[in-house]
Amino acid sequence: MSDLRFRVVEKAFQRKPVQVEMPDKCVSEYFGCMVFNREKMFKYLPEKAYKDLINVIDKGGTLSLSTADAVATGMKRWASGMGATHYTHWFHPLTEGTAEKHDAFIEHDGKGGVVEELSGKLLVQQEPDASSFPSGGIRNTFEARGYTAWDPSSPAFIVGDTLCIPTIFISYTGEPLDYKAPLLKALDAVNRAGVDVCHYFDKNVKKVHAYLGWEQEYFLVDEGLYAARPDLLLTGRTLMGHESSKNQQLEDHYFGAIPTRVAEFMKELEIECLKLGIPVKTRHNEVAPNQFELAPIFEECNLANDHNLLTMSIMRKVSRKHGFRVLLHEKPFKGINGSGKHNNWSLGTDTGVLLMAPGKTPIENLWFLTFVVNTLKAVYRHNALLKGSIASATNAHRLGANEAPPAIISVFLGRQISAVLESLEESGELNIEGKHGFKLDIPRIPELLIDNTDRNRTSPFAFTGNRFEFRAVGSSANCATGMLALNAAVAEQLILFKNEVDDRIQKGVEKFAAILDVVRLYARECKAIHFDGNNYSDAWKEEAKKRGLDCETSVPLIFDSYLSKTSIELFRTTGIMSEIELKARNEVKWETYTKKIQIEARVLGDLALNHIIPVATRYQTILIENVSKVKNLFDAEKGKEISATNLSLIEDIASHITRIKTLVDKMIENRKVANVITDEREKAIVYHDTIASMLDEIRYHIDKLELIVDNEIWTLPKYRELLFIR
Repeated sequence: MSDLRFRVVEKAFQRKPVQVEMPDKCVSEYFGCMVFNREKMFKYLPEKAYKDLINVIDKGGTLSLSTADAVATGMKRWASGMGATHYTHWFHPLTEGTAEKHDAFIEHDGKGGVVEELSGKLLVQQEPDASSFPSGGIRNTFEARGYTAWDPSSPAFIVGDTLCIPTIFISYTGEPLDYKAPLLKALDAVNRAGVDVCHYFDKNVKKVHAYLGWEQEYFLVDEGLYAARPDLLLTGRTLMGHESSKNQQLEDHYFGAIPTRVAEFMKELEIECLKLGIPVKTRHNEVAPNQFELAPIFEECNLANDHNLLTMSIMRKVSRKHGFRVLLHEKPFKGINGSGKHNNWSLGTDTGVLLMAPGKTPIENLWFLTFVVNTLKAVYRHNALLKGSIASATNAHRLGANEAPPAIISVFLGRQISAVLESLEESGELNIEGKHGFKLDIPRIPELLIDNTDRNRTSPFAFTGNRFEFRAVGSSANCATGMLALNAAVAEQLILFKNEVDDRIQKGVEKFAAILDVVRLYARECKAIHFDGNNYSDAWKEEAKKRGLDCETSVPLIFDSYLSKTSIELFRTTGIMSEIELKARNEVKWETYTKKIQIEARVLGDLALNHIIPVATRYQTILIENVSKVKNLFDAEKGKEISATNLSLIEDIASHITRIKTLVDKMIENRKVANVITDEREKAIVYHDTIASMLDEIRYHIDKLELIVDNEIWTLPKYRELLFIR
């Protein structure tokens, strides 16, 4: 193999595990030690400031400036004691990552020196430069003013020498330029609507929480091999590479023994997460070679989202200490499983009721079915929007392949809940099989049992016992995109539900009978979204079209769902986003899609012309020289017979090189045409239709050359080397 490839592969094989020193304390003793949580608040804040802050966190409202000053002083005192010298407002711009600007804890003391302090004003609000962040046209590039504002519901934390303060990010004119601000509004909307519906069953409910438990899938690649693959380095995925003879077909990696190097990485990752209050619990090998998963205990949705973004950042840092690079791209390797980030979502009350969990009495189960059916109706009415919320240039490679759910949103309920809804529709007797049997007449609802039904791994939105699992979310995504759409849709649906129930009650219908009537009606109306079969089958795709579900596969066109009349009305009535804000965000989505495809096209063109064709030509020259020498050595007939194989290879190489050069030239011309388009939606569509489709065409010929060209001179690490290094 080439010298460079030989050196990096050899180094990868010889790399020893980095031993991680475990803390000399049990997890419960150091968990959250780098977080300004309630325990730290109680210790470092005056009693009044502590009570005021807790009241704001639990019930909403705003802090007075004097309380903010007291909180800032206490927070800074704690942070300084932990070695922090700087602070930053940590926020989520529309770049799919996080952002931070660090400032030192210093101010002039008026005597020619400085004093270390953090004021309430600086804690609550900052003014970063907003001109270079995506805004979708809300802000001109020469208008730089933007604001970050403290989110007290997500506690501050320390990374390195910096106190990180979670914040929202808004423009000078007040529009949100981030993911957190609209997510908080969506969570507030589902809280208010959920409380109103819960009051039918329990007047003591004061708050409904949305919970999130994410499952982060990822790949690890040896750092040297990663650096030797420009496509991985610049795009996060391999734009070329023939499948390894052995990949995941033996299914021996899933839940297998964790390799030693990886185990040490996981150990350090978990320690760092636990210090930051991230309750990571589960780790295991995933299906594909070099693919793994990390999952925490459920948390309140906003905090869980912050923790996921923080975890992805920690993963990148820790992986490099262990000689790895972490790949969060949804499909870094062709022919094996991609990576998702399953969002397990549920609702619960401040009185301890899990609204997505079956109860033990008829009333409790009617309560449960009320929220389950309203969720079904919300997903049915907004299935196109939910698909738009998880769509991206990167997730498009994953959906519909290798255990990833298809680009059609449907809901799996399982045998028991399906039977309940069918009985509700028919208003007949109810028989449920499970650990116990029940036979009760409608409108009575029996005790339901958790986990007495199978799971469906092909479903993009599945009920799994006490929650719904939104499986279509991509591994690199900000959870807020999917959670924003889902919570907003459910909030709107609960409002509509309450209006219909109240209307029946006002007409003299008994309360629980009215609730059951509307639940039964909704179960019938949203039946099309319910599918418990194989989502991978072609038959389902045809059936989904007949049911009127959104089956669009073009990512730029999928984004149109945000600007449909139903979506605009959804976000307007719930007070989450205006039509102007939705249009701006779609501009960002289309622009991001275009840029990602543009980068991939440039990288692939460069590699094809400057790596692949020269290497293939070099090998072709070797074969030509061999043919020439064979013909000189033997008579014409014998020479032709001996050199026939090499002549065939020479022709194959020439054919693939010609096709690669022709396709790359055409792709470049297509980019030139697309790049002059000023409308972002139109440009994204052209990139999808005329450029993205060419990437696989070019790849086909490159991968064929990889099988032909001598392994000794192929410069790029191959799949068998990338995926099986420990």
